Amino acid sequence: MTGPEGAYRARSAMVDRLSTDGVLSDMPLRDALLRLPREVLLPHAYVRVSGPGTEPIDWRLLDGSHPEDRQEWLDLIHSGESVLLQRDGEPLDALARGPVTGGHMTSMSTYLPATVEALQALELSTGQRYLELGTGPGISLALAAAITGPGLAFGVERDGHMAAFAQQNLDCLGSGAAVAVGDALDGQEARAPYDRIHSGIGVPRVPEAWVHQLAPGGRLLTTLVTRTPSWPGQLLATRTGAGGVEAVLRGRPRGYRPMFGHQWLDAVPMRPGIKAAPGVPRPTRLAPPDDAYGFWLAAAYLAPGLVRDFQAETLTIVAPGEDSWAVAGPDEATVRVHGPRDVWAELEDVHVRWVLAGRPDAYRVTVPEGGGPQHVSSGTGARALQWVLPPLAQVPRQPAAPGPAEHPTHRTEKAL
Repeated sequence: MTGPEGAYRARSAMVDRLSTDGVLSDMPLRDALLRLPREVLLPHAYVRVSGPGTEPIDWRLLDGSHPEDRQEWLDLIHSGESVLLQRDGEPLDALARGPVTGGHMTSMSTYLPATVEALQALELSTGQRYLELGTGPGISLALAAAITGPGLAFGVERDGHMAAFAQQNLDCLGSGAAVAVGDALDGQEARAPYDRIHSGIGVPRVPEAWVHQLAPGGRLLTTLVTRTPSWPGQLLATRTGAGGVEAVLRGRPRGYRPMFGHQWLDAVPMRPGIKAAPGVPRPTRLAPPDDAYGFWLAAAYLAPGLVRDFQAETLTIVAPGEDSWAVAGPDEATVRVHGPRDVWAELEDVHVRWVLAGRPDAYRVTVPEGGGPQHVSSGTGARALQWVLPPLAQVPRQPAAPGPAEHPTHRTEKAL
């Protein structure tokens, strides 16, 4: 069944899975998910055909309006997985279905459980002013608008083509949400302050503009990224009644992609060398579980420059550019190490410090009102883990792709 009834059944099954898995508990958000026709916001989807590491990449574009694509497309957009939407910043108004070769994805929807977790952490309610940074196709923005009410949810999107695409689809839904073309790092001063700010891009530290635009009692949620994509952190900041900002950082299994210009480390080029010479075995005293997110987050800062190859058969940590790595095994008591940098010894040292600090899974972050260093600490005392967040990367501003800065029906007295 691929008509409207089939789409609703797919949507209901998706929401039921989120509830059964313990991801979704907020009733207003559940109602919003049931009411939101995702097929309007995600009318097409790219599917990767070629395997990892293959260049150029082979894709297939599914057109949701085409009978031969519709069932596969419906299943995909309701699977909860990230939906690939745009290659190399292309215009989105005349895409042709079928096979296509080359290019890399520049926009996609977020993995749905992550969207649900983020919106629940923000504790949205009716009447709040909401700002979405890095709107993409507008899934989070549409859900927020359904909860907060019309005319209260706003988005900022760097890519003009994607902003126009999202605005057109949001208008078709009658969401009352508005999308402006702009740099998410600047927020959107014209409509500040906001009761809730949600960043769909990862940043090394909290931009000052976001802090200034947060209303008293407001909440701000973002991913903090380092040079490794392996161990992201989620930062939740709250403006107190006294005007200060309190922030908590937690390690998470996943996070949002980083801002434009941020360069991630990559383990893929190291795979041939690791396969040829996995390293010299030695005993290990470290066996941290994958879900010790507080430890892995600390390692991202205290043993910087490391990246995990999640596609490896056993735990593999690489120091790209330093010809160094560590490969767990062949049994639980040994690890193979290679190169001038003793990657595993550094992780062992961080683990010892993390245990002595009380195995923290959350860290306090100071976010000064007027800028300045943003300090992270697991607590007080000599054994507390501490570090300073790096500055925002100084990257060139990329001109926005052509597109309307804002739909005419959403203009206000303040120009954007």
